[in-house]
Amino acid sequence: MRRSLLGLVMLCLGHAVPAVAGDLLTYQVPPALLYTNHNDDFTVQVRTPGGEWKDLYEWKVMVDLDQRQNASMVYFDFTGSVELRIQKNNGILSKVSVGPRTGAPKAVIRDDKVYITLDHPQNFAVFFDDDHLHNLHVFAGAPVPLAVGPNVRRFGPGLHVPEGGGGMFEAHSGETIYMDGGAVLLGTFHVGGAHDVKIIGHGLILPPAGAKGEQFLIEKSQNVIFEGPIVAQADAGVGRSVMSKDVRIADVKAITGGQWSDGINIYSSERVTLDRLFLRTSDDCVTVYAHRGEIYGDSRDIRVTNSTLWADIAHAMFVGIHGNTINPETIERVTFDNIDVVDVDEDDPPFEGVMSILAGDSNLVRDITFSNIRVDRIEEAKLFNFQVGFNGKYNTSPGRGIQQVVLRNVSYTGLGMPSASVIGGYDAQRGVDDVLLDNVTIGGRKIDLRDPEIVKVGPFATHVRAK
Repeated sequence: MRRSLLGLVMLCLGHAVPAVAGDLLTYQVPPALLYTNHNDDFTVQVRTPGGEWKDLYEWKVMVDLDQRQNASMVYFDFTGSVELRIQKNNGILSKVSVGPRTGAPKAVIRDDKVYITLDHPQNFAVFFDDDHLHNLHVFAGAPVPLAVGPNVRRFGPGLHVPEGGGGMFEAHSGETIYMDGGAVLLGTFHVGGAHDVKIIGHGLILPPAGAKGEQFLIEKSQNVIFEGPIVAQADAGVGRSVMSKDVRIADVKAITGGQWSDGINIYSSERVTLDRLFLRTSDDCVTVYAHRGEIYGDSRDIRVTNSTLWADIAHAMFVGIHGNTINPETIERVTFDNIDVVDVDEDDPPFEGVMSILAGDSNLVRDITFSNIRVDRIEEAKLFNFQVGFNGKYNTSPGRGIQQVVLRNVSYTGLGMPSASVIGGYDAQRGVDDVLLDNVTIGGRKIDLRDPEIVKVGPFATHVRAK
């Protein structure tokens, strides 16, 4: 009775309280957001096996820059196993599928509802009758232990805004910021010139009115961990690491639908790890760049692992376009490993590529590996696009070259309408050298460098081989 009374008091104060059902945590939406953020396309419930069904709040999330659409999102935390029950509230339900395909839970239609059983945390999309624009996103996580200590700042259940009305949460050296799963934060996070910072937890981050920057920015900082949050409606992008070192960004779930709203950009940073991401973006999902604007320096030792990427426009993985023509920079030792790509769509040929390297602005790009990549669908794009080039919109010079690129164990189903992949240099001094395609398959068949409908090896590309 005491807990129930406390819950009523907190709700009256505008706070949400997690409901606990065994090993299942669901989260109520703050009352101020209850009606403005809901999408009624689906009714979604969850329970522990044999337990009571718990209602989930179906968040409205915008997707697809071509023509913004209303999709849906739910989230919860659990241990053990849980069952989902999903009702489609409009139209006829005749078919259901789950993406990404690898490791997808089984969805079963029974009595006009969809049932899914989960035995471990995972993030996925549920498609009804192959509709990729009005689907349901499910973020099912493991509970994050509460952080305690003298330098811990906690955002508990409920709605939070930055102090002073500036729209930005500032993180400080030596600080741990913990976001409860029931916390909704209306603002952006900034780690500037700081060290030894942790921002953790499964809270939801929404942009404040008029926001122009990413939902989190790590700049000129070192030893930073950003792990666990959900980011939605990020019209200016999800996050950046800028001129920083020893950064870990993990377990971030994000959906963007704004103009040119990237996922996570790495600029002039070293030793950055991105792990266990789910990014659906209306521009590039993950990028690695060097100089741009007031940002200077090489980028190296970047790892992107164990993630799901989905680009409604542009690239899933993009390296190299921005650099410093006056004082040339290097991007090197970048690895993408164990990545599932749900879909990619891009109708502007220079920017097509699930995996893309465009060396511009006198950049030298070298030692880049794409391994264990699984691509479900390419609506319109190229599987890969590796070029030394000059783009008049973004570059002031061609790149210096691309060296040592490996694609290993890359599989693409063949679904969609892709154009031929491309490998090509700019001139004899600025070329592409040493590209290995090791077990790259399309529809189960290994890629053939002699087939121009599959891949075009252009001029100034040397030592390109497939096995």
